[in-house]
Amino acid sequence: MVKQLDEKATSDLIDHVGWRLWRLSRQWKDEFEAAMTAAGHGWMTQAQGAVVGQLRADGVPQAELAQKLGVSKQAVQQFVDALEADGFVVRAVDPADKRGRIVQLTAKGAQALDDGNRIKRAIEARYREAVGEARFDSFMAVLDELFEDSSSL
Repeated sequence: MVKQLDEKATSDLIDHVGWRLWRLSRQWKDEFEAAMTAAGHGWMTQAQGAVVGQLRADGVPQAELAQKLGVSKQAVQQFVDALEADGFVVRAVDPADKRGRIVQLTAKGAQALDDGNRIKRAIEARYREAVGEARFDSFMAVLDELFEDSSSL
């Protein structure tokens, strides 16, 4: 029985778009995380960074963060607690629901977000330089088109 399974499992893995996307994504993530850690924001590469990435200038209701991140309200509570303790965010009363809280960036949190954006732009500039403006713009358009196409399935 085992011999039959071994004989059938001789196919090689194929080269495919998923592998190439994963490989580039992993390379980008490693570069981003190393630069953020060097900038003093190693925490941004963890779950708390995902919370900060969802915040906007006027803040986001804490309950909405759980939906956006696809995690439990308890998990968001823990992430926001840690970010608040470190001075990256504050909670304000939600004017639309006095029981709810709006999570807002502090100046320290906004600086971390700005540093992240600076690093992302630097990585992108390196990619643009490597393949040229027109090819990079086409690549970005194709990624968007594939995402939109797969979203309608």
